[in-house]
Amino acid sequence: MNPTHTNLPPRAKSGGKGKNQPVPKKKKSAWKSFFKFILIVLLIAVLTAAGYAGYLYVKGNQVIEKSGIDKPVAPGHSAKEKPITVLLLGTDHRPETGTYLTDVVMVATMHPETNTSTLVSLPRDTLIELEGYKASKLNAYYPRFKAAYNAAEKKEPGSGIPAEEEMKVMMSKYLGVNIDYVTVIDFQGFREVVDTFGGVDVNVQYNMCYRDSADGTDINLTAGPQKLDGKKALDYVRYRKSRNCTPKTKESNDFDRNARQSEVLHSLLDKMKSFGGVTKVGNALDAVSDNMTTDFEQEQIRNLLTTYYDIGKDDVKFMPITGEWRSPNVYINDNELNAAKQALQDELAGKHNAGEQGTEADSATTP
Repeated sequence: MNPTHTNLPPRAKSGGKGKNQPVPKKKKSAWKSFFKFILIVLLIAVLTAAGYAGYLYVKGNQVIEKSGIDKPVAPGHSAKEKPITVLLLGTDHRPETGTYLTDVVMVATMHPETNTSTLVSLPRDTLIELEGYKASKLNAYYPRFKAAYNAAEKKEPGSGIPAEEEMKVMMSKYLGVNIDYVTVIDFQGFREVVDTFGGVDVNVQYNMCYRDSADGTDINLTAGPQKLDGKKALDYVRYRKSRNCTPKTKESNDFDRNARQSEVLHSLLDKMKSFGGVTKVGNALDAVSDNMTTDFEQEQIRNLLTTYYDIGKDDVKFMPITGEWRSPNVYINDNELNAAKQALQDELAGKHNAGEQGTEADSATTP
């Protein structure tokens, strides 16, 4: 990025803009939409830094230096010239829980020539049966790998394999693509981004109550227009059903949650675009970097920002994989899994035209 250039040149994109297809009703998949929403919010906060000079340029560099690894990108592997694949992990790691369960696991491929991306998400309770790994729910592997790493390091420093690296290897094998990088984001980052912009304005359609002493969850929202801070905004988008409440409150389906996620996202975007919001983007970037772990090189993060600064929702193909819930696991749909694998391969081969959409492309951004 160059601080003297605030207007980047227009980009030529291959393919025409296609019309969005009707979104068919999907089966529940606990957290895929929620963390897709969080990642979009955090990505917007990062990309916003690319559009301003002066302070935000400096702040953007500070975040890059804080988050990325200080080493050069291997020759021929720059995101400006080579498609890359990223593993995105969303963890329920909050001060009150201390856990590292990955509530969402997603893999994104990006191609610089088409300026497009394909994003595949898997249900957290997917039963993984993969050669070389003990069969388990998908969300249990990351904390298991972290425990193994900590034990190995305690026994012999330098002998452990980081959990993030183990996840890259496993998901590469599972989806049939070579994953280049991994990024981990936790709940606290979402809370802090919302608080940075002074909360979000929403209209709660009905009372929402859910209490769980095991993890400290205490959702208690009343119907009506209101401003929510980071904690309550997280409650608002997480709410699914009532528990330990008298009287019980209305349950929430996937479409209700998608609409609420979109409502919060749009409120954040409005605040980011305002004059006061622009001055707070630096703090939002701090919140992102404080709650994110990644193995991206600093130089590669800059490459991403300059290459994909103008990517829009119509350029991203969302491929959520669903399945059948048979307690305690989700047995994924093999046809959807195979289609997702092919979509990732097509993205890497430059066969994704801008404007092509997945089955839930607009669900996180259109109420």
